[in-house]
Amino acid sequence: MKQEFLLPDLGEGLTEAEVVQWLVAEGDTVTLNQTLAEVETAKAVVELPSPYEGVVAALHAAAGDTVEVGAPLIAFTVDGEEADAPEAPSAEATQGAEDEEKAQPNLVGYGSAPAAKGRPARRARRSGSPVLTADAAVLEAAPHDAVVAAAPPVHAHERPRSTPPVRAYAKSMGVDLVLVAAELGDRVITRADVDAYRERVSERAAGSVPAATGTEGAGSPLSSTPSPNAARERATTRIPIRGVRKHTAEAMVRSAFTAPHVTTFHTVDVTATMDLISSLREDKTLRDGPRIGPLAVVAKAVCLALPRFPGLNATWDEAAGEIVHNHYIDLGIAAATDRGLIVPIIRDAERLSLSEMAAALGNLTETARSGKTPPADLVGGTFSLTNIGVFGIDAGTPILPPGQSGILAVGAVRRQPWEHRGQIALRQVMTLSVSFDHRLVDGAEGAQFLKAVADVLEEPGRAMLLV
Repeated sequence: MKQEFLLPDLGEGLTEAEVVQWLVAEGDTVTLNQTLAEVETAKAVVELPSPYEGVVAALHAAAGDTVEVGAPLIAFTVDGEEADAPEAPSAEATQGAEDEEKAQPNLVGYGSAPAAKGRPARRARRSGSPVLTADAAVLEAAPHDAVVAAAPPVHAHERPRSTPPVRAYAKSMGVDLVLVAAELGDRVITRADVDAYRERVSERAAGSVPAATGTEGAGSPLSSTPSPNAARERATTRIPIRGVRKHTAEAMVRSAFTAPHVTTFHTVDVTATMDLISSLREDKTLRDGPRIGPLAVVAKAVCLALPRFPGLNATWDEAAGEIVHNHYIDLGIAAATDRGLIVPIIRDAERLSLSEMAAALGNLTETARSGKTPPADLVGGTFSLTNIGVFGIDAGTPILPPGQSGILAVGAVRRQPWEHRGQIALRQVMTLSVSFDHRLVDGAEGAQFLKAVADVLEEPGRAMLLV
C-alpha cells in the first residue's frame, strides 16, 4: 500500500519550509521515526522523522525546493509492496489531505525509534546506482565557471558528511558539498574545507583550460597563459532570499516602518563589574559552574531595571487599541549564526540568578550555532539584548524585534582614560545603546532605564537594593 507523507505544520503558524537535504533516497528502507530530511523554516532547521515503516517510493521535492505545509513531501510503500512510480496527487487525495495530515503524529520533537531496532543501516546500493562525476554537467554547475579536475565518483545516495551550519555556509557560498567530498574522501567536511575548496576553484579559474593534445608538428601549442587582452571577468553570486534571511528581512522592515524608533546612548565605567567577573572566575568553588561574562551581568541588570520602567517591557496592541504591560521578562538574545540572525528567548529571565543567567546564555548560544533552536523558542520575547561588543563595536542603533518596545545593544569593553574620583585614571568603559518604541516609551523613561542599567554595571553592589 502506498502512503503519502504531507509536510506537517512545524509550529507557530509557519506556512512553508525549504528542503535542506534528504537523508534517504528512493528505494531505501526506513523505520518508524527514522530521520528523513532536514528542512529549514523561516526560523530554524528541523529534522523530520518518518511516520511510517516501509520503502521510499518517491521524493516529491529536491534539496533547495520550498514546500508548502500540507503538500506531499515523500511517498512510502508499506507492508512490503514494491514502490510504484511517482504519481501526482489525485483530486480525492487533495480533498482528504487535511484529514490525512491530522492522522499523522506530531513530527516536531516526538519520540525516537524503538530501542530494540535502533537506527537502521542504509540499504545496500544497487550495482547500477547513478554516480556523480566531474563530467560536463558538474563542470557547468561549478562556481565561477571554474574547470574542476576529474574527481573520484560519489554515489548519489551518499550525502556528504558535515554539520547543519557547515551545509548552510556552503550553500551561501555556492559550494556543492558533493564536489568537496569527492576531493576529501569519507570524512566530516568543515567550514575550513569549504573555504579551501573555494580557493582551489578560484586558482583553477585564474588559469586556463589545458589545451587538448594535437598532432605533433601541426603548429605552435596553445599557450596556457591567458591573453593579456582577454576581458576580465566580473563575477557575481546570486543567493536566493529565503529561510532565516527572508524572515529577518521581513521582520526588520515591518518593525522599522511600524514603530517609531528612538535610540539613546550612555557610556559607563564598568571597571567594578569587570573586577567582579574576574574574582568570580578565580573562585575555586565556582570553577565547575557556568562561565560568567559581561553579557550575563548586563542581562541581570536589565531584569532588575525593567520592572521600574514597564513601558520598555510592553507591547503595542494595534487591533485592541491597548498597551499591554508584561509582568514577566522573556529576554531575547540576538545571535549571529551561519544561517543569519536569530533571536532565541530566555523565558522568565527575571527569576534567574546571575549563575543561572550565564548558564542559560551558554546553552542558548550553543543551540543557536548548531542550528537546532526550536521554532517555539524564537517567538514571544518582551525585551532583547544584542551583543555588538563581540565584534569590537562600541555602539549602534538596533532595530526592535516586532512586537517589542525595547532592545539594548551592548558595546565592547575598552580600557581608556576616564575621570574617576576627581582624577584621570585608566578605566574599563562600555557604551550602551537602547532603542525603544516612542509610542510606548517617552524619552525620559528611556533615558532613566538606561541610567538604571548603567548604575548596576558601575557599582554591582547597587543590585542588592533592587532585589
